[in-house]
Amino acid sequence: MEFIVPFKGEVKFKLILDPTVWIFDDRKLNLETYFQEERIEKDELEDYKRGMGEHWSREIMEGSTVPPTLNSEKTYKSKEKKEMLTGTFGILFKPFLLNAEPYEHAKRVVFETTNGEFEFPIEHAAQLIFKFSDHGKPLKEDGPVHVLLPDGSNQDNPITNIQAIRVE
Repeated sequence: MEFIVPFKGEVKFKLILDPTVWIFDDRKLNLETYFQEERIEKDELEDYKRGMGEHWSREIMEGSTVPPTLNSEKTYKSKEKKEMLTGTFGILFKPFLLNAEPYEHAKRVVFETTNGEFEFPIEHAAQLIFKFSDHGKPLKEDGPVHVLLPDGSNQDNPITNIQAIRVE
């Protein structure tokens, strides 16, 4: 089984997705808690600007801060490493869809699998989640990714064995 997913069809950029590297992506979602938490849509650029402004103001008023001690950094890194080795993670499909830049006439996204094709309107597909890790392990048997609905209602029966993504 291949661990890459080609992205093709009515898009400006034909991408190849490699889920094995997403474990290092800051956008990854902890699927063990994601569907239980209440989420608020936020503008990442606006949050970044606000955070930088607050940091700038604090630096002006208080001066620079001392970096964390080596021990606290080691503790954080070991906790993060343990989470990566044991966690169940996913990532939103939307950034990949936006990067592929579907043509304006494109109306749907089709997931080609060994079990047939699964089709979603392009607006709905942007909200889907790719599960790429289960308890710290890549999805070797029926992966490389599972497609989850935004509300998590198909967690027990996700779309599996994805071979390609086609935009029509």
